[in-house]
Amino acid sequence: MRTIQVAQLNRLELGGGEVSRISEISTRMAIPSMHRGYADAQLDDYHTKLRSQFPWSPPVRFSLRARASQPQPSGTLGFGFWNDPFTLSLGQGGAARRLPSAPQTVWFFYGSPPNHFSFAPGIEGHGFKAMAIRSPTIPSFVLAPLAAAGFMLAQIPILRRPVLSTALRRIQSAEVILQVPLDEWHHYAIQWERDKVGFEVDGQLVLQAAITVPGPLGFVTWIDNQYAVASPEEGFRFGVIPTDHPQWLEVSELEIIGETS
Repeated sequence: MRTIQVAQLNRLELGGGEVSRISEISTRMAIPSMHRGYADAQLDDYHTKLRSQFPWSPPVRFSLRARASQPQPSGTLGFGFWNDPFTLSLGQGGAARRLPSAPQTVWFFYGSPPNHFSFAPGIEGHGFKAMAIRSPTIPSFVLAPLAAAGFMLAQIPILRRPVLSTALRRIQSAEVILQVPLDEWHHYAIQWERDKVGFEVDGQLVLQAAITVPGPLGFVTWIDNQYAVASPEEGFRFGVIPTDHPQWLEVSELEIIGETS
């Protein structure tokens, strides 16, 4: 068993993003106003590792308190576990070289419009969510050319819907929209088991799903100004959102207790 605190995490600061200690138990991740370009402020425990070396496998208990600068920031923010599936950093900034991978996540995630993706029927493509995602396990050397081909085919209007519908159907997901003001302090927790995942807000269970999300995954908490769209109607695209004001995410009392890989 292992317990981790904020001081043990790696900082990632891009495009003017800053990570700063507010108190002994609180840390703020902030990004400036951005009229162009990408900004990110992030804490994680996997930045320099290969995916096979990511630290966490179930059973894991995670909890923290968090609040944001605004009820609806522009871009994305969140906290929890994932496999950093879309990174192709080639070692930039000290990161490990990793090819794309199919997404595996257990986290609280917020995305403002034009973010639009949901893998569960009837769930909005943006907003603040508790999410567990399990994708088929495909070796990266196989997935990378398939993903590139799928991306190109999805740009052709007549092929967009069948290509993306086929891809999204292969992903298992449990999601729920949270009616929680982001700019107020709330307590969040995840109980990640081998055969199920439970999400709590202020001690109340908001989602429990019999979904098996495999490890190893890495912990991340961040705020940035990006967006991603993946839907049969709108296709697949991504980019950055111009912002008029600085934005921040503050986390406090972070604790992760569980098995390390």
